[in-house]
Amino acid sequence: MNNHLLQKWLKAGNTTISNVLLTHYKSLGLSNEQLILVLQLKSFIDAGNDFPDTEVISKRMQISSSDAFQMIHELINKKLIIIETEKNNEGKTRDSYRLDLLWDKLAMVISQQENQQRFEKQHLSEQDLFQLFEAEFGRPLSPIEIQTIGMWLDEDHYAIELIELALREAVLNQVYSLKYVDRILLNWERKNIRTKDQVEKEASRRRKAGTKTQTYSVSKEPTTKVPLHNWLNNNENS
Repeated sequence: MNNHLLQKWLKAGNTTISNVLLTHYKSLGLSNEQLILVLQLKSFIDAGNDFPDTEVISKRMQISSSDAFQMIHELINKKLIIIETEKNNEGKTRDSYRLDLLWDKLAMVISQQENQQRFEKQHLSEQDLFQLFEAEFGRPLSPIEIQTIGMWLDEDHYAIELIELALREAVLNQVYSLKYVDRILLNWERKNIRTKDQVEKEASRRRKAGTKTQTYSVSKEPTTKVPLHNWLNNNENS
């Protein structure tokens, strides 16, 4: 490469394109041509020209000026770009293309996709959790037990990982009872234990202190005494 061509290349500058845009532009409703137009606008803006002439854009893309204008109009309608008008100190107006809306929508799309992935993962994990209880208990869960686990997740907002650890604790103590697991979770909640790391730290603390494995009592409902009638001692008058 000769020196003149190298200088021309360096003078042209560079345009940085995020892979996030290339990966998710279809989710924004952009066609391939509209994506190229966005990249052209970014190229001009990066070079210091934030309101390039439509004719110049059309020559770069080798399309007609009317097609370039139409695509810009479509991007504005999709609220992906805006034309911002400002006044200088002399009162003269100046227009510029802004891509802020596009970046905001791109961030929103990524966030929505991540939330959806987390929801799907959480949903699958909940199914696995029910199956784990059935495997450890060696029997199907009753409707009340399924409801109880659902309340741990939806109302108490216990993490699935924490419930699994409580189940493991119950199994180690050879107690296959949902009430026992509930007592473990309540005990951890009182100690503000919410994560696997906190559970492990608490177990480590107890080992260092020489404390025996903690057991969790399950309260039993009091038995009501029912008086028995002595049918052999019948004093009723006939």
